[in-house]
Amino acid sequence: MEDGADELDTVINLSALKSGDCDAVKQDIEAVVDVKRLSNEIVLKVIIEIACLTNDEKVIACKLAKQGGADIVKTSTGFFGGGATVEDVRLMRRTVGKSMGVKAAGGIRTYVDAMAMIEAGANRIGTSSAVPIIKEAPP
Repeated sequence: MEDGADELDTVINLSALKSGDCDAVKQDIEAVVDVKRLSNEIVLKVIIEIACLTNDEKVIACKLAKQGGADIVKTSTGFFGGGATVEDVRLMRRTVGKSMGVKAAGGIRTYVDAMAMIEAGANRIGTSSAVPIIKEAPP
């Protein structure tokens, strides 16, 4: 943050979530939120690694991110296989409501993919294919 970062990404504690230790997950998120409080300009994204979770765990992860004070929930880092799906983005949006951001990341390579994620509720897209996606967009 001292060097100019305006966003922080943190990955949810998957081991704690998978073992049912929701308090540990929430405490981790809150610890990063405490750092964020040093500057209200910082945006905190919590990456939930959606490909590793059941639907019930996805809902729990999103709720914990929201309760912990995060600004955005993000589908994945891209390191655990499987990217964002329309169904997962819809589930995330339903869970966090309109007051929190949803970032779809992983596997979004076309304009059609990006638009499907936005229609499902994502208000941010993470992709390494931004230039081709923009070139595909209608004028």
